[in-house]
Amino acid sequence: MFCDELKIKVQAGNGGDGCIAFRREKFVAKGGPNGGDGGNGGNIIIKTNLNINTLSHLAHQKAYKAQKGENGMGSNMYGKRGENLEIEVPIGTIIFNSDKSKILADLSKEGDKIIIAKGGKGGMGNLHFVSSIRQAPRFAENGEPGEEIEIVMELKLVADVGIIGLPSAGKSTLISVISNAKPKIAEYHFTTLIPNLGVVDMSKFGGTPSDSFVVADIPGLIEGASQGKGLGHQFLKHIARTQILIHVIDGYLENSDVNYTTINKELKDFDKTLSKKPQIVVINKIDLLDDKQLKAKKKELRKAYKKGEIFEISAATHEGLKPLLFEICKKLVEFKKNLRNHPPEEIIEMPTLRPHLEKAPFILDKIKKTKTSKTFKISGIKINRLAVMTDIRNPEGLERMYIYIEKFGIKKMINKKGATFGDFIEISGKKIPYRK
Repeated sequence: MFCDELKIKVQAGNGGDGCIAFRREKFVAKGGPNGGDGGNGGNIIIKTNLNINTLSHLAHQKAYKAQKGENGMGSNMYGKRGENLEIEVPIGTIIFNSDKSKILADLSKEGDKIIIAKGGKGGMGNLHFVSSIRQAPRFAENGEPGEEIEIVMELKLVADVGIIGLPSAGKSTLISVISNAKPKIAEYHFTTLIPNLGVVDMSKFGGTPSDSFVVADIPGLIEGASQGKGLGHQFLKHIARTQILIHVIDGYLENSDVNYTTINKELKDFDKTLSKKPQIVVINKIDLLDDKQLKAKKKELRKAYKKGEIFEISAATHEGLKPLLFEICKKLVEFKKNLRNHPPEEIIEMPTLRPHLEKAPFILDKIKKTKTSKTFKISGIKINRLAVMTDIRNPEGLERMYIYIEKFGIKKMINKKGATFGDFIEISGKKIPYRK
């Protein structure tokens, strides 16, 4: 099964809890606290693998979770860090957020990788909370939850050359004889169901290994493909990364000019930039035509394609392949030269507007009012993390939250909003009774 788009849920590992422990040894007076820290949770890492060309191996599982960090232990022993979970994807995978409104990463090269979800921080053990007024703290931090996110992965094949044309024009036969791709080829009228990717070794055709290039055939293009008809609309996106298009015309079919125009209209309707890509037009199956028929076919095609050379080949008998391949190499050299002379414009990404959580220690989201009390809902990166990692059922943990509520200026702010006895402060879903 070929899979080129997939939605999955990833969750990094939670941090381990800190330990509450005290040193108790014979002949050691006043041993004191020695609870160790919890280990950090494992990250979720997505990286490219040259040997994978589809997302099918990930389709059977909808959720991926990294390992949790181990809890801290006594004798100041730290918990073990959770193992990272690495998800391997093909080169050319684009990672979006869940509604595809934002690109999170574009993994277009071998070795590309991204930490898509970061593991939670391990909680500190009670050893860290010793002070001059608190000699025996019976409090330790909880581990921080790992990041959780739903992502969409979309594969766009990375190929130098894309082969396009109507079904049964001979695209699969062409890619099979010029490259190492092994597509299914039948002697009846059918369309390829998945894109095929292959490497053309030019040394086999009298060129040099450095001239070699990657080619892909795009299956199932028919009239209306850009609107979702047939299979072609699923694979039109794979043409986006190609530099040159080989437009294969079936020499045995009538109306070559109409067939040529039909495919180009679908490219333009799907994405205008696709129709502007350089094309090399090829009449295939010339072994089935005599000279008179071939001449008439070229004249017919010229009604729609008025510029550039029309190549004549037979993928079945290998006739005319060498001139075509050297023309492709020539076009690729020209493309790379133009790219060096005219580098692409830098894309300026608009900043994401956030409620100043990075600069301000907190913000007041809302005030919920009932007949008997008010609840002040507070959010902020630091205060949220503190609330998540603090056990407010522990009296010392609750006292810690009161200290930071005053330190961050939350108490002063809600006092101005009319906070009184019986009200609550809500942070990360935890309700803390207001204290004067």
